[in-house]
Amino acid sequence: MSEPVKTVALKIDGQAVSVPAGTNVLEAAKTIGVDISYFCYHPGLSSPAVCRQCLVEVKGSPKLVPSCYTPVAENMEVFTTSEKTLVARQQMLEFTLVNHPVDCPICDKAGECNLQRQYQSWDSEPSRIDEDKVHKPKMVDLGPTIVLDSERCILCTRCIRVCDEVAGEHQLEMAWRGDREQLTTAPGHVLDNPYSLNTVDVCPVGALTAKDFRFQMRVWELYTTDGICTGCATGCNVEIQHAQGRVQRLVPRENEAVNKFWMCDDGRLTYHELAKNRLGGARVSGAPKSIELAIAEAASLIKSAGPGLTVILDAQSTNEDNYAIAKLAHKLGATTAYLSRRAPDPSKADKILRDADQNPNSKGARAIAEAVFGSANVKPVDDFDGAGLLVAIVLGGHVSAETAERIGKVKTIFISPFGGVLADAATVVLPQAAWAELNGTYTNRQGLVQRSRAALEPPGVARPAHELAALLAKKLNTTWEYATWKSLLKELKDTVPAFAAAEAGRERPLVQLRFAHSRG
Repeated sequence: MSEPVKTVALKIDGQAVSVPAGTNVLEAAKTIGVDISYFCYHPGLSSPAVCRQCLVEVKGSPKLVPSCYTPVAENMEVFTTSEKTLVARQQMLEFTLVNHPVDCPICDKAGECNLQRQYQSWDSEPSRIDEDKVHKPKMVDLGPTIVLDSERCILCTRCIRVCDEVAGEHQLEMAWRGDREQLTTAPGHVLDNPYSLNTVDVCPVGALTAKDFRFQMRVWELYTTDGICTGCATGCNVEIQHAQGRVQRLVPRENEAVNKFWMCDDGRLTYHELAKNRLGGARVSGAPKSIELAIAEAASLIKSAGPGLTVILDAQSTNEDNYAIAKLAHKLGATTAYLSRRAPDPSKADKILRDADQNPNSKGARAIAEAVFGSANVKPVDDFDGAGLLVAIVLGGHVSAETAERIGKVKTIFISPFGGVLADAATVVLPQAAWAELNGTYTNRQGLVQRSRAALEPPGVARPAHELAALLAKKLNTTWEYATWKSLLKELKDTVPAFAAAEAGRERPLVQLRFAHSRG
């Protein structure tokens, strides 16, 4: 049995507060909705208290204290809105802005800049400085992913702490002193660690910009949808930020149990695959056909297969797509299932977030296959030899060239978002919606079943594989007992132990970042 958490009672602006011992005053204030301004503090990093923007008054203390660094104490009394406190914060903000280039109209961070937000909230006064501002280097190439504008940097050190405390590599540090101080790379280093783009997320201003997103889109025009990174088995929670019918960037979404506040650089760039080699239309024997004719041809193939039918499931596809295809194939006579997946890459693994398993749903696909076919009848796709088989329903099809050649020897119904060797050889091709275009769940390496939401419409006639399964079932006059992906998830939840804790969650309205406040 775990020991009870020790709590501390205090007062903040006259309100009684009880929080766990060790909590800092800033976080304690958040619990009662009190917003204390800050720049250098980040809940996922250590607190150096260098910006002094979060000063508060504590009864009995001879001077103001930084709330991000000060732990709560029993019977402490804190004042966050006293005249003394507000004047000090306004003065610190003015000091931060003394040499800052007010270039918001051309800054990539405009619209989600913490400095911009704090100025509008706490100051909004014209500058009293009529001297020339200190100029520093601009467009500094720090490495393969990041560009620095030193004039915008407010010396908060968040980026340094990300490298030191998250990536575990000291690649950034401060040089010089006073108003000439600036961020730079550590001697003999460039900013190239696998988590470098997290420095852009935590930068409270527009000093650090990602080469991948730089000058691409005004952030307030982006819409955001909750998703799951499909780059590996970790299943980092992400925001799919999109506009104009395509994904513009992926950023991490906080989940203490999975990825905290972070994600790796490789995962951020997975959205580029959505624009490559996509299948938007159905094919029969290599010729474009309507989805109705392709479904009819697929149904005819399945009827002709009899006991010579098998199915290949996919560790890249959602649980619901895998379950629908597995359930349909089993009902139509298939007795064996194969599992396809991207090959593992041990060079990508680390002890932070990245996993050697480059698939988001290895555990989910296996659990479903074993539940439907029995563990003895589930095999890796590399064991596929085609013996005794006439037709294979292939989902995803992430296989080696040698395995693809063996699969190509039988008639195939290929269901995938992407073209390739299997699509070219398939008898019937049915276009599947990709991960950013459908609702569904993935089971990560911890066994957590996590929901991803549809951000975009799929191209052409592509749709989720579970909808294609329903069309096939209807054409084959097979009893089909579900209406939506949620019904499939409920059935999995009720029948497969690995899904007992799965939840579809509530639907959420589409949010545009201009109405979502600053990410800070």
